[in-house]
Amino acid sequence: MHIFRSFGHMLGGTLLISGTMIGVGMLALPVATGPGGFLPAIAIYLLCWVFMLCTGLLLLEVCSWMPKDANLISMAHKLMGPFGKNLCWIVYLFLFISVMIAHIAGGGNIVSEISGGILPPWLSMILYVLVFSPVIYLGTRSVDRLNLTLMVGVAISYFLFVFVSYDHVDLKLLTYTDWPKALIALPILFTAFTYQVIIPSLMTYMDRDVKKVRRCIILGTSIPLVIYLIWELLILGIVPTADLIAASKLGHNAVMPLKQFIESSSLFAIGKAFAFFTMTTSYIALSLAYIDFLADGLKVKKQGWRKIALCFAIFAPPTLISLIKPDIFLHALSYAGGFSCAILFGLFPPVMVWIGRYVKGHAKDGQQIPGGKGFLSLLIAFVIFELFLELGQQFALL
Repeated sequence: MHIFRSFGHMLGGTLLISGTMIGVGMLALPVATGPGGFLPAIAIYLLCWVFMLCTGLLLLEVCSWMPKDANLISMAHKLMGPFGKNLCWIVYLFLFISVMIAHIAGGGNIVSEISGGILPPWLSMILYVLVFSPVIYLGTRSVDRLNLTLMVGVAISYFLFVFVSYDHVDLKLLTYTDWPKALIALPILFTAFTYQVIIPSLMTYMDRDVKKVRRCIILGTSIPLVIYLIWELLILGIVPTADLIAASKLGHNAVMPLKQFIESSSLFAIGKAFAFFTMTTSYIALSLAYIDFLADGLKVKKQGWRKIALCFAIFAPPTLISLIKPDIFLHALSYAGGFSCAILFGLFPPVMVWIGRYVKGHAKDGQQIPGGKGFLSLLIAFVIFELFLELGQQFALL
């Protein structure tokens, strides 16, 4: 029984990480990387995966120094002082609200599409929140079980999509390359490869077993990487680069130009199902992390009416914003991904580990990645480069 329970925790933890990564960002990846071409996209995918894997393991190392149920705010405060705590609060809240808006508005639109337009988008958004918010209130175990079911849906719809669309791929389209333009997609990739938000919750769920959580991180991030690469091959092999660039300028996701080149109602139905499952897996995982973050930051116990208030705080504002102005999340999500994800999950982990190892004197026998100060400096330099890249893009839009 212990073996089966241990395997169940490993499987659940792995899928929670995969589900956190596979979400709304996936629909934008081919459009963002299309101008650079397929081979540059593979290179930038691998680079981001390695970087985010390293920062996730560093965050795990920080978690091992902290007491049970500590979240990123507590970690930042203990290691970086009031400045780190306040910066974490501001960036984290902006990130969570933006991502929740994207998921609620996007999930509502998908539900409306699935209903054939019978349900208007505003009602679909409300139903989407009302159906899944009780699962977050019930806690990590309920989220784990639902996430397992949703990941089965992701797998089935994904493989069906691959099976139906693979013979439409034109290999000539995959030979196009424009390496400098590949870097433009870096901020979007940071968002798509973000999963670190779930690590503190996962540490609690897995009884602070660092070795198990480490294995979950490695396996859980590898699954989306493979899924992303196959998805990239299919979309870039079907849709010409010029059409992906046009879709990018219009703010469309990868599904919109795809419909112009494959006239198949069944493929579109599979695509909608895949979009629903991917959106919802990341939605519930992020909601779980959000409630843990607020509980830790506000020092509120997740019990009784206090937990109800926390759920209201994480669901009500994003839902209201999505209902009032459902198109606002596109720009906010891009902006939050380029800056918030980079700061919280790219910059904070190596900085906190540096302070923990070399200033606070935490034990180094629990190091999750080798390399010392040199490797930490390399990670910090990379994320600073990404921040300047995103800043330049934002100025270019003005």
